[in-house]
Amino acid sequence: MAEHFTNPSVFIRSLATRGSLGGLSEKIIEIVDVIRAAKFDMIIVETVGVGQSEVEIAGLADTTVVVVVPESGDEVQTLKSGIMEIADVFVVNKSDREGADQLQQNLRKLMSHPKNGNWNVPVIKCSATKNEGVEEIISKIREHQQSGSFSEKQAFLLTEKAYRLIQQKRMKAIHKKDLNEALAKAAPKPDFNLYRFADQFNKEKL
Repeated sequence: MAEHFTNPSVFIRSLATRGSLGGLSEKIIEIVDVIRAAKFDMIIVETVGVGQSEVEIAGLADTTVVVVVPESGDEVQTLKSGIMEIADVFVVNKSDREGADQLQQNLRKLMSHPKNGNWNVPVIKCSATKNEGVEEIISKIREHQQSGSFSEKQAFLLTEKAYRLIQQKRMKAIHKKDLNEALAKAAPKPDFNLYRFADQFNKEKL
């Protein structure tokens, strides 16, 4: 990023999560669409790499690239649930480290079955510092976006984006202060039930 920071053809923007628990900003959909309108060749959204954001990005990105690095040799067993399912492309970065070849082989075995649209998830070794494997990554991303898997994914992406936009608008009417005051009144009652309370509170705010 430091190399391209002053490049007039590259726009880099840091984005706070703004209280979103998943790790992705609630405005990420709108921001990506604005940048898309600027006719950039490619838009890269980098997640924090932890928690729910790893899975959430699959509902936003046309192609999800999962980047792993070789460390102790058993990384495949420690990959979080859901990561294997969302990857359209796997990248083994820092491929000059010991264990990179073994990690690549293990991932290839696990991803041997094609995804929807008959897409075989590629596992690519690269070294960012040596600029090795980058062109192959870009090539596989473009190949994925011309595949049947990409075509099938479009309806899913639109559904996820619409769901997030609707969810954001509905939650705007709910404030913790109002919720706290309502709970303070309702909780002492002998027939109080949290689930009934939440359902009623939600109906009153819609």
